[in-house]
Amino acid sequence: MSERAAGLSAARFLCTRSKGDRMDKDRWIGKVVILGGGTAGWMTAAALSHTFGHAVEIVLVESDAIGTVGVGEATIPPIRAFHQLIGIDEAEFIRATGATFKLGIEFRGWRNDSSTYFHPFGVYGVERDIGYFFQYWLRLKEKGQVSDFSEFSLCTLAARHNVFAPASERPGDPLQHLQSAYHFDAGRYATYLKGVCLARGVSHKIGDMLTAERNPENGYITGLKLKSGELVPGDLFIDCSGVRAMLLGQALGVEYEDWSRWLPMNRACAVPCEQKLALTPYTISTARPFGWQWRIPLQHRVGNGVVYSSEFATDEAAERCLLDGLEGEPLAPINRIKFTAGRRRTPWTRNVVAIGLASGFLEPLESTSIHFIQSSIQRLIRYFPDAGLSPVCAQAFNKEASREVENVRDFLILHYHATERDDSALWRYVKAMQVPDSLQERIELFRERGQLNLAAEELFQSTSWHAVLLGQGIRPRTYMPTMVLQDDAMLANAYGNLERNFKKIVSRLPDHAAYIKEHKLTSTMEKR
Repeated sequence: MSERAAGLSAARFLCTRSKGDRMDKDRWIGKVVILGGGTAGWMTAAALSHTFGHAVEIVLVESDAIGTVGVGEATIPPIRAFHQLIGIDEAEFIRATGATFKLGIEFRGWRNDSSTYFHPFGVYGVERDIGYFFQYWLRLKEKGQVSDFSEFSLCTLAARHNVFAPASERPGDPLQHLQSAYHFDAGRYATYLKGVCLARGVSHKIGDMLTAERNPENGYITGLKLKSGELVPGDLFIDCSGVRAMLLGQALGVEYEDWSRWLPMNRACAVPCEQKLALTPYTISTARPFGWQWRIPLQHRVGNGVVYSSEFATDEAAERCLLDGLEGEPLAPINRIKFTAGRRRTPWTRNVVAIGLASGFLEPLESTSIHFIQSSIQRLIRYFPDAGLSPVCAQAFNKEASREVENVRDFLILHYHATERDDSALWRYVKAMQVPDSLQERIELFRERGQLNLAAEELFQSTSWHAVLLGQGIRPRTYMPTMVLQDDAMLANAYGNLERNFKKIVSRLPDHAAYIKEHKLTSTMEKR
């Protein structure tokens, strides 16, 4: 279990004895108010209600004035552990949201017009790589004794053949590394979690927030004044109001740090369409002259969108690109989204914690939006304050959040900066731009000898960095000197056996769509 997962599990255990009663209001937080529904709001409510039961009163205030962005979401594997920890039944969730499985992301045209590579989940080889599997491969590749590195990823091979199976729980079984996540309908997901939350006793209020009432002595928020005149008091407030950040940004004035010099995309247009092509167990990201386009296959439709920069393309050009690339008839009007890449400097300020877009935004290139919600929730539970609201907890929360988002930021920048494309103004800009020192150091170390200096808590580990660095055309000059001490013939034989074994395993896996049907996971809702 990860440290984040352990934190959530421990918090749940510690509160078990109090679930039947409210916590001591003089010592503990008694009431949490969540502003905003959508994915962020209902995920937060689901996690807090499962963790604390009736020990903490939870109120969610939802308004049509707070829009939602999601049209068809792609996720990464930690979502599975999050669902388990908050008591979500996988089969029920899949049927309710029209979900499909995801083994990774296929990147088309990112290195150059004709390039394609796959960023898989799981690992390369058969165990978590600390560098040697890749180093051995570099040595053998130099001698022409080994296949392409992608041949040693079960997720990549399964995706190529459009097959799927869940990860095995048997130690030593190669299928334990066939890690997956989901594609699902974000609207249905919020609705599903809403039902879960209401059944657990979460209070739900509909109304527009007029003002945030504040304590004049310390500036803490004491309640939300709704347009109806109702005052919703609370001890701790969770800002899930999206990019408007109505509590953290507007009420408390927390500064937004703009990262658009590295991530210039600031627009997106999205539309669902009829599904005509195969139900692929992966997301597709296709580079365009002014940005990139996504394809997210669900059971009942396909999610499509174009992410672009208004400095390099007009809205009309992006929307024309979107509609021209649909595989079927559009099922809704185009959803237009504006954003600025960056973050709020202190997502936990006073007694307000921002979760989701209210804390910042990084484009969905690596499907991290929902993960940031999840990790923020688990971090909040780990540092959940008492009634004194000590700033020490907020400082620890903010420090971890800062490290996480900066590491992901660098990984996203890598996709743009490490390119051979010079066919448009956008690609020439990102290719030549100066990147953060933290990223430049990693690129230089990898280019020199194929090594990565990754911290254990980072979201994207060696599999991800190897996939993107190699996929974008960065090749190490050499390998670690100790590799010359290895028996090349023995290594070549081992790699050859592993490659043949992986191909044999994949040949026996069921088709992705067939797996969903055979396991009775078909969507329970009408197509829309």
